[in-house]
Amino acid sequence: MVNRKKAKWIRKTHRYLGVFLGVQFLMWTISGMYFSWTDIDEIHGDHFKKEKVIQTGFTNLMGTHNLDLRRSIESLELLEIAGKPYYWINESELYNAKTGKLKTKVTQQEALQVAKRYMLRELEVAYIQLINTVDDHHEYRGRPLPAYEISYDTPQNLKAYVAVENGAFQTVRYRNWRWFDFLWMTHTMDYDTRDNFNTLLLRAFSLLGLITVLSGFLLWFISSPTVRRLKSKKN
Repeated sequence: MVNRKKAKWIRKTHRYLGVFLGVQFLMWTISGMYFSWTDIDEIHGDHFKKEKVIQTGFTNLMGTHNLDLRRSIESLELLEIAGKPYYWINESELYNAKTGKLKTKVTQQEALQVAKRYMLRELEVAYIQLINTVDDHHEYRGRPLPAYEISYDTPQNLKAYVAVENGAFQTVRYRNWRWFDFLWMTHTMDYDTRDNFNTLLLRAFSLLGLITVLSGFLLWFISSPTVRRLKSKKN
């Protein structure tokens, strides 16, 4: 049997670990419940977008051999921007597929037309602004910059993002997604970029959590009257 001094040390260790880890355990539980009870498609804001985006058909497009290209084609995509066809070449250059003219950037009005193709018709635009930089905590992190941030007149503070370089519709963000993002940060314990699931802090807390649980089982074992009776019978 464990002597009284060791039992006291185990109890104290268990108690202080519980106090130290309690807040994080609570956040893991709350965030886990939120993740399991929410529809990920709704979190992504799919209910603000049209179910099907109609793609315009184009004819009489210019051949790529007629374009004044800066380097050979490695990748090519046909994009529609404000009802016009464009070649997005090598993920860096945008050419009008009708005239062959190089397009350096997408305008605000064109970005609004792009967003209109994807977003529900009844949504009203409140304002649009250009963003050139974002930090690691911004809701648009990890996506092409600069970009247009289009805000809609909704209680959910809904925003859509369109890339300036090629007019590609990027994503939507709103209140529920921001709550999800915050809880995801507390769940992963990545307070820098929010997306790293292998932080030293998370590993340390996970290990300490395991020690706390095991110490609880050990306390039960050494203090259980049933265990004591079984041991006394064996003796």
